[in-house]
Amino acid sequence: MNDRVISPQPGPDDTQEGSLRPRRLAEYIGQDKVKSNLSILLEAAIKRDEALDHVLLYGPPGLGKTTLSLIIANELGSNIRMTSGPAIEHAGDLAAILTTLETRAVLFIDEIHRLSRVVEERLYSAMEDFALDLVIGKGPSARDLRLPLKPFTVVGATTRLSALTAPLRDRFGVTFRLEFYNERALGQIIWRSAEILHTRLTEDGCTEIARRARGTPRIANRLLRRVRDFAEVRADGVITRDVACAALEALEVDARGLDQTDRTLLLTIIQKFDGGPVGLDTLAASTSEEAETVEDVYEPYLLQLGFIARTPRGRIATRLAYEHLDLPFRPQPPGQGGLWQSG
Repeated sequence: MNDRVISPQPGPDDTQEGSLRPRRLAEYIGQDKVKSNLSILLEAAIKRDEALDHVLLYGPPGLGKTTLSLIIANELGSNIRMTSGPAIEHAGDLAAILTTLETRAVLFIDEIHRLSRVVEERLYSAMEDFALDLVIGKGPSARDLRLPLKPFTVVGATTRLSALTAPLRDRFGVTFRLEFYNERALGQIIWRSAEILHTRLTEDGCTEIARRARGTPRIANRLLRRVRDFAEVRADGVITRDVACAALEALEVDARGLDQTDRTLLLTIIQKFDGGPVGLDTLAASTSEEAETVEDVYEPYLLQLGFIARTPRGRIATRLAYEHLDLPFRPQPPGQGGLWQSG
């Protein structure tokens, strides 16, 4: 999946991603409501000389959750420790991390919804009381030990808020949802990245990349790098609209940012299941993908475009999907199975 040029997940060719990240909140483009509220929280914590309340960030991948965690640490002047839910396999792993955190440090946990239950329960007291509850020994001789911790801030990131347990969600002081970016904000990100990469581009070239970037900064920066390569080899090094269109068409990224995988998923719903409804597990099996991948990676943008819809009976392809794929559309008569079918 990560070899898709429009995958929102980090891939092996994203080695320059760190150099393109903004370092301060003032440099962060988009997500204005999140920035406004976060700036107040940061200023208040700094004035009180306290650890920032625990922060939960959720939304589709590639929208800047990791970047925001780094910015939080920079604004606080604190160190940051970065890990992920699957990487903390045992309670001992969590204890090793927490006991080495400095005062007011930031602990960033990506994919926090994938923490094991045992680790999650150990994290409760650490977040709430800045103490780690340990059990020393086994059997009748076992005893409880509470180890004090230095005040710290957990910044959790997840693409699946519903997968977090209520006790864990309740221990976050603030929760922010990151939304897809509009083309204007993506254009500003692309222009900033082009300056850092010493890449020349025109305004219409920038707009064309932004239009196909699926509302996601990570994809916008990746497309910029691929179009830059094309411009240097096939053109004069300047990214114009024509150069951007030619490069992106060669990469099979269409005018709405869909690639062959997206189109296959839509065609599966339309051609194999008469436009739907089709259940998530059936759709995943029919496209040889994991159900979680379909739900977390492919669906959010297709839902944003209005190309698919979720119903109690399953996923359906909408009229907009048919129009995008240049397929005839007509509602299916009642009682004939799917809600929609091609003519």
